[in-house]
Amino acid sequence: MRILSWNVNGLRSVHNKGLFLEWLHEMSPDVLCLQETKAAEDQLPFDLRMVEGYEAHFAWPEHRRGYSGVALYTKEAPASVQRRLGVPELDMEGRMLVADYGAFVLLGVYFPNGRSKPERLDYKMRFYDAFLRYVDGLRAEGRHVVFCGDVNTAHHEIDLARPKENAKASGFLPEERAWIDQLLAHGYVDAFRAFHPEPEQYTFWDNITRARERNVGWRIDYFFVDEGMMPSVADSFIMADVTGSDHCPIGLDITLPS
Repeated sequence: MRILSWNVNGLRSVHNKGLFLEWLHEMSPDVLCLQETKAAEDQLPFDLRMVEGYEAHFAWPEHRRGYSGVALYTKEAPASVQRRLGVPELDMEGRMLVADYGAFVLLGVYFPNGRSKPERLDYKMRFYDAFLRYVDGLRAEGRHVVFCGDVNTAHHEIDLARPKENAKASGFLPEERAWIDQLLAHGYVDAFRAFHPEPEQYTFWDNITRARERNVGWRIDYFFVDEGMMPSVADSFIMADVTGSDHCPIGLDITLPS
């Protein structure tokens, strides 16, 4: 089973570039999670809502259309799809889809960015904490958990090209990085790093400075799996050659019991 995740920085934008559907059909993942779709479902053209071979699900902000948003394209219909953490303030921005595949629960998440002002950093940290309680609750029920998306934090210095210059910037603050430490301590595994310890592996590059051409990037998009699920993980990878957004897709290959 191949799961891909991609912050598209506007689903209509990447689609209008003529890149999205052709790429999706060429890759043909079993599941595709998208972040920063920037559209309510009724704002999307028909061919993005009804993609041949896929069931589509969307979440978006209740009061701010054209902002945030996530999507799920799946070949196999999940037993259920949920859209909420259960905290009204944190559920207003359409940042999560939760799909139950029986053998595991998949969460596609667009975590908040804390750069704009202190209030947003506080919101981000509260979202982080609520999310960890949510996935820990799933595991307490005996479920395996896979979650992916734009986490908006680089964990270690190896995960961004300019760690010293960004030491005081949201996305690499001690408290943000400590939350990922907490994730690992709770028994979740950064799947990419389990297979790829090498440096200069990034998923986001600033468009304004043309950072991608120089590979001055950040690895802020992740797949995490619970420790018990790791024996089923065959690989996790970054698709740095895929353009159309300031992020590139990432992937996870898992082998499920037949």
